[in-house]
Amino acid sequence: MDHFPGNWGQPRSRDDSIISHPDYFPGHTPYGAKSAGAANAGVSRTQQPIVTGTSVLGIKYKDGIMLAADTLASYGSLARFRDVKRIVEVGDSTLVGASGELSDFQYITHLLDNLVTKEFYMDDGQQLRPRNIYEYLSRVMYQRRSNANPLWNSLVVGGVKDGDRFLGFVDLQGTTYQSSTVATGYGAYIGQPLLRKAVEGREDTLTEEEAAKILEEVMRVLFYRDARAFNRIQLAKVTAEGTKISEPYELQTEWSFAENVKGYGA
Repeated sequence: MDHFPGNWGQPRSRDDSIISHPDYFPGHTPYGAKSAGAANAGVSRTQQPIVTGTSVLGIKYKDGIMLAADTLASYGSLARFRDVKRIVEVGDSTLVGASGELSDFQYITHLLDNLVTKEFYMDDGQQLRPRNIYEYLSRVMYQRRSNANPLWNSLVVGGVKDGDRFLGFVDLQGTTYQSSTVATGYGAYIGQPLLRKAVEGREDTLTEEEAAKILEEVMRVLFYRDARAFNRIQLAKVTAEGTKISEPYELQTEWSFAENVKGYGA
C-alpha cells in the first residue's frame, strides 16, 4: 500500500511546488530531494517552562506531614488555568507536590503510576516507602539534567511509614535535601522563613489544626506578594492512617488597606 497521501488521487492543491514540499506532507521527501521538513529536523529540548505553577509548602507536625499548594497554572503572566491540582497521592503513604512546568509534572505522575503498578504486580509483600519514592525522583531528575533535557519542576515529597515522618525536596538539577519545612518557587524566599519560625522545634507538638493554620497564613502572604499565586488552595496530609487531599477552597483575603497606599489605582 502506498502510504503517501499525495499519491492517492486528487490532492488538495494542484500546485506542484506545494504538493512536493515536505512540510505539506510531513515525513515525506521526494526521491533525490534533500529533507527540509519539520519532521526531519534535529532533536530539540524544552528551553524554558511554559505553563507553570508556583509555590508548594510542606511541614512536619506531630501526626504526619502536611502540604499546601494553590490551583493556578500561569501561561507566562496570564492566570490561565485556575483549577489545576498540583499535589498527588503516590501509593498509600506518600504525597508529591510540584511547582514549575505542568506538562513535565504530568509526565512525572505517569512515571510514578507505572512504578506503583509495577511494585503492586511484584506481589512480594513489600511496599514503596516515601524514602523510596524520594530517591527514585532524585535519580530521574538528575538523569534528565545530565542529558541536558531537564524536567522543569521542583518537587516536595512527604510521607509517613511505620512511624517514620519524611519530608524532602528535589529540583530539576537533582538537588535534594530533607527538612522539617520545605518550600518551592517564590515560597522558598519569603515563605520558608515564616515556616521555620513557626515549625522548627515544634514538630512533635504541632496539632493538625495548628499546622493547617500555619500553611494557610503563609499561602495568604504568598498570594499578597507573589504575582503568580492564587487564593484558591488545597491542603493535603499524610498520617499513619493514609493520605487525604482536600477539595480546593478559597482563602479569606483583605485588600482594603491598599486604598491608603500612595499611588494605588493610579
